[in-house]
Amino acid sequence: MKQTRITALFSLLLICGLAVASGAELDPVAAGRFAGLALDCVHQEYPNKIAHVLSNDGDVLPPRQLTPVFYGCYDWHSAVHGHWLLARLARTFPGTELDRQAREALDRSIIPHQVQAEVAYLEGAGRVSFERPYGLAWLLQLAAEFREWDDPRAQWWAFTLGPLERIAVERLTEWLPKLTDPIRVGEHSQTAFAFGLILDWARIAGDQDMADLMVSRIRDFYLGDRDCPLSYEPSGQDFLSPCLAEADLVRRVLPKPEFAAWLGAFLPEIPFDGTSGWLEPAIVTDPGDPKLAHLDGLNLSRAWMLDGIASGLPEGDPRLASIRATADRHRQDGLRSVTGEHYEGGHWLGSFATYLVTERGLATPTEQEGTGKKK
Repeated sequence: MKQTRITALFSLLLICGLAVASGAELDPVAAGRFAGLALDCVHQEYPNKIAHVLSNDGDVLPPRQLTPVFYGCYDWHSAVHGHWLLARLARTFPGTELDRQAREALDRSIIPHQVQAEVAYLEGAGRVSFERPYGLAWLLQLAAEFREWDDPRAQWWAFTLGPLERIAVERLTEWLPKLTDPIRVGEHSQTAFAFGLILDWARIAGDQDMADLMVSRIRDFYLGDRDCPLSYEPSGQDFLSPCLAEADLVRRVLPKPEFAAWLGAFLPEIPFDGTSGWLEPAIVTDPGDPKLAHLDGLNLSRAWMLDGIASGLPEGDPRLASIRATADRHRQDGLRSVTGEHYEGGHWLGSFATYLVTERGLATPTEQEGTGKKK
């Protein structure tokens, strides 16, 4: 079933040869592969790794009953960004078989009573920190995708997801003022990557209170940073770069000249000669190990973070050639890893690849100055 579905999508998209909504070319074979991975996991309940607080015997339930929208793809946050992948690619390839199958999957998941069950779950005892910040940030990214999509069905999904979107905002709004320091790791609890998704959502949703809160926290936590220890990266199971994620975040809040100066103090090792050896792609020794496979995701996320950093610099900045060359190396290595051969990577790497190749999170030049709408 899985291979048949992916093959059908490959064939259809090869014929269509469509382009990404942003104007950049997206390889249709790759798009079909990424969509196939999500279609085959968003409603696959097992294997499943849940982070679940039990308050009584009644909480001993299967994932599909605990969180009936986001129970597939091995864990909650992967189910969330698997749905985002489908929304992103359906929006990118309207009127195709990919679009049809993605819509069917979204219709099966985003149903009012199932969303209400998700809200009830998050409001359960002992779950105040559930999926904070990574999963909640991806949930807002899914909501942002629906909000931007000029399609009646997408607007219905946005409305239906609204109660869960609101509880995510409430949780983050309560937490952010109490957070005394940023979280500088390469996995789910990292604040820099999550803050970028949350800030992008706030600007798309027109939530000025959240946007102001995020900008304030970003300035408090990161603008004074210097000499990020990039040579310490990666840790053995990172899928996010602490240093690059921070730089990709800060470019969202500073004008280009200010960001260029900040970056010089923060990552002084970026060369001026166009070479890429200053940051080597990570090597995965066992893609079937769920933690070691994180490094495939690191290559993908480094690529989009480097793209983001480049977008925040003035034209003619002497570091651009090296940043872009390094992004290209990571892009090539990362995309080669998105095969679906091992479920340990297949359930989530497609989302990271889609975020990269559709240029989600990148801003136009006017957005770097604080105006305009996000992609």
